[in-house]
Amino acid sequence: MSDYRALYRKWRPVDFDDVCGQNATTDILKYEVMQNKISHAYLFCGSRGTGKTSCAKILAKAVNCENPRNGNPCNCCNACKSIDSGRATDVIEMDAASNNGVDNVRDLKEEIAFLPAELKYRVYIIDEVHMMSGSAFNALLKTLEEPPRYVVFILATTEFHKLPTTIVSRCQRFDFKRIPTEVIMQRLAKIAEAEGIDLLKDGARVIARASLGGMRDAVSLLELCAGSHKTVDAALVRATVGSGNRDAAYRILAALADGNFVATYDVIAEVVLSGADLSVFWQDLLDAYRDMMVVKNYPDAKAYLDLTEDEYAALKALCAKFSMQKIYYHTSLLSAALSDMQRAGESKRSVAEIALTRMCEPKLMATAEALFVRLEQAEREISRMKISISAGGVAAPSEEAVSVVREEPSITPAVSENAPETEEKAAPSQAAACVYERWNRVIERIGELKRPLSAKFIGARVEQAGTVFTITMKPFFAKSLAASAEDITLVKGAIAEVEGLPITGLTLQIKEKSDGPLMNLAAELESF
Repeated sequence: MSDYRALYRKWRPVDFDDVCGQNATTDILKYEVMQNKISHAYLFCGSRGTGKTSCAKILAKAVNCENPRNGNPCNCCNACKSIDSGRATDVIEMDAASNNGVDNVRDLKEEIAFLPAELKYRVYIIDEVHMMSGSAFNALLKTLEEPPRYVVFILATTEFHKLPTTIVSRCQRFDFKRIPTEVIMQRLAKIAEAEGIDLLKDGARVIARASLGGMRDAVSLLELCAGSHKTVDAALVRATVGSGNRDAAYRILAALADGNFVATYDVIAEVVLSGADLSVFWQDLLDAYRDMMVVKNYPDAKAYLDLTEDEYAALKALCAKFSMQKIYYHTSLLSAALSDMQRAGESKRSVAEIALTRMCEPKLMATAEALFVRLEQAEREISRMKISISAGGVAAPSEEAVSVVREEPSITPAVSENAPETEEKAAPSQAAACVYERWNRVIERIGELKRPLSAKFIGARVEQAGTVFTITMKPFFAKSLAASAEDITLVKGAIAEVEGLPITGLTLQIKEKSDGPLMNLAAELESF
């Protein structure tokens, strides 16, 4: 299709029940039509593409329909067909952006004096009514207040705050809200199935997100992407729409978390060479930091954020590398740099690279936010040093302190009489082993000191027998932990802090979890 709006016109709502996301509004309009209580003036407010003009045309058909059905137009009678085809002379659409003078309103007032030529009501649909001049509003005021009984005005605007109070007070107001992402995705899937478009779910989500709650823009974007005659997935949508910088933003975040100057500059060079506007990319970067704040502070962040599965998984992995202090510090630098970019002209790249350099190394700044980040890093290092000193320094773990054994599968949790000698050596029978109830507090403390280490204990089982603590882990994590003297010292130190015991008096045993049914690691990460 050469006209990228053709698909939207084909799938424009034909009755109130077909309008997406405006149930309360459409129910009231249907009720007024059924009760024949038609108002003389309606005001439809809302952002672009949310159905204001479509509802205005449906209302124009409904009030003139010869056989209305539960408030909806029948779409079969002569009145409905003439309005749909644009032949009805009694339904007049005006664009106030180009017809905003007082002379246009005077012409309209002269036409109102005549009865409708074919229909029951003469309907005037004035789009973008906020563009009318002050004198035009004054000329329209008297007509809105006392119109003939056969005239209905429907005013539509995207900027309600620009309308005079005198105009608003003479209209019945309806607010059109942004259409939820899931509703847009369902509509797009229906259109794609009917039109033979291969649309994937992640592609529909990216289209819905780019449309900002506007169904018209979403359908137009779908048609634009379908023109390539390829599978419409997230990558194709980003390339078509020009919003493919979210992956680059995530790579910037990963580089900033590691203080990697080279990777940071490489991403900026890639964005510049692709021809993208750095200001737009900077806004994507700010959005990524906002998403991280939501993940850290909102329990059900996955439902709240408008992200694909891959984007959410990547974002959650990045969150483990950032503290709230660092996020606040970085967002303050990003906001300041965005303001500088708007005045920098051709020097946007320089502004971006200077800001990212400061974000990589807080020591380069003397602001309060940078000092908070440095203080947090210092506190973390001091805590690690205290644990190492109390353990007598970091040394290779002895067999008496740590051992790794293979857990043998058994029907009951009872200990086998033929237990390995290493297990007997590491877990002397001081008391019967029981589940360690304060493990969650230990994990929280480990996460404060070294967040990546705490992730190794996903799905781990911890038992305590006196001063002997047995951690049953996945084989890969068990071997990784046993190979790191620093990590073992940190785990023992965290247990010692929670228990209020000297670190030298603890014995740590690591078990490899026996092979069993495959587990959903994504679900475990989600619940962790």
